[in-house]
Amino acid sequence: MITSFPRISPKLKGFMHGADYNPDQWQHSPEILEEDIRLMKLAKCNVMAVGIFAWSALEPEEGHFTFGWLDRVLDRFAENGIYAWLATPSGARPAWMSVRYPEVLRVNASRVRNLHGGRHNHCYNSPVYREKTRIINSKLAERYAHHPAVIGWHISNEYGGDCHCEHCQEAFREWLKERYGTLEQLNQAWWTTFWSHTYSDWSQIESPAPHGETAVHGHNLDWKRFVTDCTVDFCAHEVTPLREVRPDLPVTANMMDWFEGLDYRKFANILDIISWDAYPTWHDLQDLGQVAAWFSFNHDLFRSLKGGQPFMLMESTPSMTNWQAVSKLKRPGMHLLSSLHAVAHGSDSVQYFQWRKSRGSSEKLHGAVVDHVGHEHTRVFRDVAELGEMLEKIAEIAGSTVPAQTAIIADWDNRWAVKDSQGPLNRGIDYENTVIQHYRAFWELGVPVDIIGSEDDLTPYKLIVAPMMYLCTEQAGAGIEAFVADGGTFVATYWSGIVNESDLCHLGGFPGPLRQTLGIWSEEIDGLHQGEGNVLVCNGNSSLKMKGSYATYDLCELIHTEGAEILAEYRDDFYAGRPALTVHSFGEGKAYYLATRAQEPFYEDFYGRVIEQAGIDRVLETDLPRGVTAQLRADEENEYVFLLNFSEEEQEIQLTDTRLMNMSNKKTESGSVILPVHGVKVLKRQKVNG
Repeated sequence: MITSFPRISPKLKGFMHGADYNPDQWQHSPEILEEDIRLMKLAKCNVMAVGIFAWSALEPEEGHFTFGWLDRVLDRFAENGIYAWLATPSGARPAWMSVRYPEVLRVNASRVRNLHGGRHNHCYNSPVYREKTRIINSKLAERYAHHPAVIGWHISNEYGGDCHCEHCQEAFREWLKERYGTLEQLNQAWWTTFWSHTYSDWSQIESPAPHGETAVHGHNLDWKRFVTDCTVDFCAHEVTPLREVRPDLPVTANMMDWFEGLDYRKFANILDIISWDAYPTWHDLQDLGQVAAWFSFNHDLFRSLKGGQPFMLMESTPSMTNWQAVSKLKRPGMHLLSSLHAVAHGSDSVQYFQWRKSRGSSEKLHGAVVDHVGHEHTRVFRDVAELGEMLEKIAEIAGSTVPAQTAIIADWDNRWAVKDSQGPLNRGIDYENTVIQHYRAFWELGVPVDIIGSEDDLTPYKLIVAPMMYLCTEQAGAGIEAFVADGGTFVATYWSGIVNESDLCHLGGFPGPLRQTLGIWSEEIDGLHQGEGNVLVCNGNSSLKMKGSYATYDLCELIHTEGAEILAEYRDDFYAGRPALTVHSFGEGKAYYLATRAQEPFYEDFYGRVIEQAGIDRVLETDLPRGVTAQLRADEENEYVFLLNFSEEEQEIQLTDTRLMNMSNKKTESGSVILPVHGVKVLKRQKVNG
């Protein structure tokens, strides 16, 4: 198992710490640059992302380029030991382009072309827009690829959205021709005989539209796949002129938390580094541990996109946002906790939006390291400087990764399909929260997790969990079957193995390709009204030795065993006494099936027993209070334990490991450790075999 990677940049000895920097907004005040450099050094910030929305400053008129301001910024950075991720500016185009070339503007699903404005208001298939981005990116590469301050390319900004113009309609038809070959194959895959929607000519196919076709699920699914492929192709188009000048300079593109619109797995081969933007709603009225678990899942997802390689937290706020429903300030300690939270899950950077607050427009009140007051004597600046000092103390952790033995399968096309399924729970199938429900159990237990796709390599893991794997291909089913037969442990749930890659139902009984592995047949599924429920009653004499009963809600599947052992049964309704939880010994491994959606504390109790039987290591062999998690990074010689307190209470953690050294003060921790409210400790231990 790989436990460490090369540093993101050889120019940096440890972690990256910095922010989005917009000197193009301050060209009228040249003294700002010098003051910013002073403050960056004071806050121990070493990397800035520059030029993200600077197209108008770089090319104020078509073909007229003004690079002087950017030259000054990068030169002064180099003189002061500060580095830059230099951005391509395609996230927002200048007004002259929209006026002269209106075809670059997007057309919405109702077939209305947008006006100039906003961000990502452009068509990825527009020949004009692609040519304009090629020109500006080539100019940037020729001028700055070898600049000593530039350590990588920041490609665009938060890709997203779709376009329904004629360029995109024709591109969609070509994409479908390549995928299916013939209209006969497409009609079969989309099951267009339903409602007499059979296509007889490729020209008849349009993208889904509110005033047209939205009821063909295979059509909807393929449009989403097409949008991803278009965006990936545009990203590759942006990267090409940069790599032509200097192929060794890394590229990244900042993503958004489990963004539904794009299958981020498909970007992994284009990008050298995965980065993403995290904006948790800390201190709102929901359970803080739930917020932390959601963002922990996201950190693990982005780390997993490139096989465990450290990622970059490209954006976070040092204080508050200005766009959440309630913009809460970070409470004392939360900035250090939330930043090291990302590091604990594999980030080699803590970056912010933004460095200096804008004076006007929509994000003028968004949090920043430097407030409108313009100096360092603020609570936020002190928090940022404190983190900078801590990152220097733990610099050796950079490059290490998270040695996970457990993985959760979370595919984008499954997510799209299950939410479009028109099945047993049309008020909302709640796919995302279901995944987090399973994930949080491992988070509470202190068990590292990777987030993978069904087509990924399963062999590095001992345990794989696939919540609501509604879309399960024959290939994925065969891979899971081989994994279990070879000794792995697999957990599946209700509403799995229902459709194939075209959203066509599997014939021969659900859960389709997983039926033999799980040793069950799912005959029916019952959707429950809000307020309705059932009870899962455990068989304490089963092989799992799990006792007690747990409330269930939303969904109850009626299953038959076909070789599986019954671990729990339903207590109520006409399916009382029928299996609710099973395990099937298959080959050298085991496959569990949960037939209903259970309430806490089921998942933590269940997975606590499963990981014990599967031989899964916990970060610390101790009971963790709810809301406290232990996360692990490791290199070839050492393991780094992060204790993070999201419980909103002071907590005492009992330690049985005598090898733990506190990286803040170099003292050995033994017996127990106190975590204050919003507290975090980073501990180091040598590997037993190190």
